[in-house]
Amino acid sequence: MAEPALNKLTQEDSAVEVIWCAFELRPDPVPTLDPKGEYLQRVWSDSVYPLSERLGFNMKLPPVQPRSRRAHEAAHWARMQGYFNEYNLAIFRAFFERGEDIGKKDVLVRLASDLGLDGQALGVALEQGDFEESVLAEEQDAQRYGIRAVPAFVAGGQMMLSGVQPLDRLKDLVEWARSI
Repeated sequence: MAEPALNKLTQEDSAVEVIWCAFELRPDPVPTLDPKGEYLQRVWSDSVYPLSERLGFNMKLPPVQPRSRRAHEAAHWARMQGYFNEYNLAIFRAFFERGEDIGKKDVLVRLASDLGLDGQALGVALEQGDFEESVLAEEQDAQRYGIRAVPAFVAGGQMMLSGVQPLDRLKDLVEWARSI
């Protein structure tokens, strides 16, 4: 569920490469938030729902706030299979449209199988922690960049933009990166 401006940018400029990286908003041991709590209810009501409506996405406040590290590991696995974009979208839809717990191995395996990928191989990779080190390395990179929210856009080795961005701002970022 990449934002429309990002999709448009990569369609208009084939030289732009977007690399999705792992970032956990609340990594263990940071407590997850209660979906029924005042904070998430307010944020979704005031910000997320209006934005998703403007962008044409059907999003619902998920009934669970899972740990996302396994989902990031599964996405790394999908990248190795050549299916990152499709699998990433499947994770977003499972979580934001259907409220599934994307921290659970069985959910991630089913999503892979639904795409025609070898879900059993993904399950083994998750059990063995095959991609945990690369996810942790990306999270350390995010910390060095000072990223605290998603989406965040990094160019030229610096965190440059945070939050959903209009196409013009993304184009400006690309031009800046090309000039350095």
